[in-house]
Amino acid sequence: MPSALFTLAKPILHSMDPETAHGMTLKALQAGLVPCCTVPNDERLQTTLWNRTFPNPVGLAAGFDKNADVVEPMLKIGFGFVEAGTVTPRPQDGNPRPRVFRDPANDAVINRMGFPNKGADNFRHNIERFLEKKDRARGVLGINIGMNKGVEDPAKDYCDLVQMLGQYADYLTVNISSPNTPGLRNLQSRENLVPLLTRILEQRAKSCASNMPPLLVKLAPDLTEEQLQDIAASLIEVRIDGVILGNTTLDRPEYLSAGMRQQAGGLSGKPLTQKSTQIIRTFYSMTHGALPIIGVGGISNADDAYAKIRAGASLVQLYTALVFQGPALVSDILNGLLVQLEKDGFNHISQAIGKSA
Repeated sequence: MPSALFTLAKPILHSMDPETAHGMTLKALQAGLVPCCTVPNDERLQTTLWNRTFPNPVGLAAGFDKNADVVEPMLKIGFGFVEAGTVTPRPQDGNPRPRVFRDPANDAVINRMGFPNKGADNFRHNIERFLEKKDRARGVLGINIGMNKGVEDPAKDYCDLVQMLGQYADYLTVNISSPNTPGLRNLQSRENLVPLLTRILEQRAKSCASNMPPLLVKLAPDLTEEQLQDIAASLIEVRIDGVILGNTTLDRPEYLSAGMRQQAGGLSGKPLTQKSTQIIRTFYSMTHGALPIIGVGGISNADDAYAKIRAGASLVQLYTALVFQGPALVSDILNGLLVQLEKDGFNHISQAIGKSA
């Protein structure tokens, strides 16, 4: 919805439970109520990565469109790419509600969703319907995959998803960093990570010979420098294609209200801005820029996005800020990035990558 319409709708949406409001937003988008946002179509922002062309470097993070219901409308808003999911092989309800909590004073959200989604069959149907559109919006499609709760062999779930969905993806993201699925973050340790990714890469080679999507790993922002170093070495060893830094954090800053600090789950939004930028900078320096990074966490304006690019991110993603600012934010960030490029004397956004690492 245009900026003025969002201003009118926001008090109504924010009077509801956050998950209910999000569901209504998805239904409105599915019904064709797509915002008319004018975004710059500027070659200076066009990004080529993994032999994919991104119209611009600003994407929609996973979590907004768990079932791939609104890929087309979100691309029309102006995102250069949309990452749908997290999808699991089998449908699951996730954790008990309420499980999403807003903190408007700090532009923050805590969620403990637990990968609720309708499963891979439904997801595939929605993706096929999107891809069949002859005049579909420009942009890149990422698919974020996860494991069902309580499985004994997580690698099988990821491999099943690669087999079912890999051929449709412009890139695949292995989500091993949500704090809301028991045992998931344990997959980030080297002894679990290398065999997991080895099996997934083998499955990709078998299932996606005609369309080999790059494979990315989404990491938590709460890793120590030692853990990050170990993971970086592991990712280079298995020849992963890139990383997403990062997911939500378990941190609870003192300035959050007592009620928010007591909520379990992952914190996103402005409180994550500096932490996520720093882990991008650290990882970029550790790997000397060898692994492309998608930076996500606390982006609410062009300055935040540009800081992550200068720290080492080739692309950026956002989600939480949309809750508080609405869809016009995408255009605002893209226009702001052009201003930043001119200010720094760069002819293309790629020239800014890692300049402050």
